[in-house]
Amino acid sequence: MSKKEISIYILKKILLFLASIFLLSVIVFYISRLAPGDPLVSYYGERVEKMSPEEHDWAMEKLGLNESVSVQYVKWLSNAFRGEFGISYKYKMDVLEVISGRVGNTMLLGGIGFVLIFTLALLLGILCAWHEEKWLDKIICQVGTVTSCIPEFWFSLVLILFFAVELHILPSSGAYTIGKEKDTADRIQHLILPVTVVVMGHLWYYAYMIRNKILEEVRADYVLLAKSKGLTKNSILFRHCLRNIIPSYLSIMAISVPHILGGTYIVETVFSYPGLGTLAYESARYKDYNLLMVLCILTGIVVVVCNMIAQTINERIDPRIRQ
Repeated sequence: MSKKEISIYILKKILLFLASIFLLSVIVFYISRLAPGDPLVSYYGERVEKMSPEEHDWAMEKLGLNESVSVQYVKWLSNAFRGEFGISYKYKMDVLEVISGRVGNTMLLGGIGFVLIFTLALLLGILCAWHEEKWLDKIICQVGTVTSCIPEFWFSLVLILFFAVELHILPSSGAYTIGKEKDTADRIQHLILPVTVVVMGHLWYYAYMIRNKILEEVRADYVLLAKSKGLTKNSILFRHCLRNIIPSYLSIMAISVPHILGGTYIVETVFSYPGLGTLAYESARYKDYNLLMVLCILTGIVVVVCNMIAQTINERIDPRIRQ
């Protein structure tokens, strides 16, 4: 590609990214405000029920909720361009401060889960491809299919019931015990059950994809040529087949980020883990508009960027996709 083509390609990606985020912000803004419920409950609590109509109108005006949705969006957008996203109705703090206190927990849980998923998925994919159609491959495929069909929220509850309620060996909620936020061992204990659910919920889906990619390479013509030259099965698989699936492997990793992030949000909610998933649930439940908007925009940015990375990798693998 020439420099001009590269510049046009990058410009198209940037415009697509901005258009996607803008469209997402419009959809979330309108749907959240048109949904039933009173946002004042999040800010004032039970006092809303005792407010007179005049006090209720004053409270709506104070939070800027008395104007039409379109006017509210224009004001929100103009403030967002200046880096002002408003305060959280529930926490009475700047939404960026609320999110900054939780984002580290989500990155820790999601990051550990992501690394474990793709490390184990690669190992399982290689193992199944090596023993294709043999008893070990069939057992792993059957067990993996069953585990991948188990809903994450149900699996979370089963683990909590067994390990926390019955055996009392692992905590059932939170990121750490009160007063032990700097205790690494305590944090690890609190991560075991959530990470287990995140990994088990996604592991086989990606392991099966990697298995199939390896088997596609194993059946390629160059493998027959390598066998005719006397190369061993071990050498063909690890020196040639695995090397050739690395671009596809990286593409799958990029595409999987939104999928795994969504699963992490669900797990956080079930385990009351103080991360972005719990915040997203609370902001949607309590009509905390400002917090919900920023969380949706951040999540949308991650999704769009990861999809673009995956598309770029696929275009490098097969330039015809760019057409």
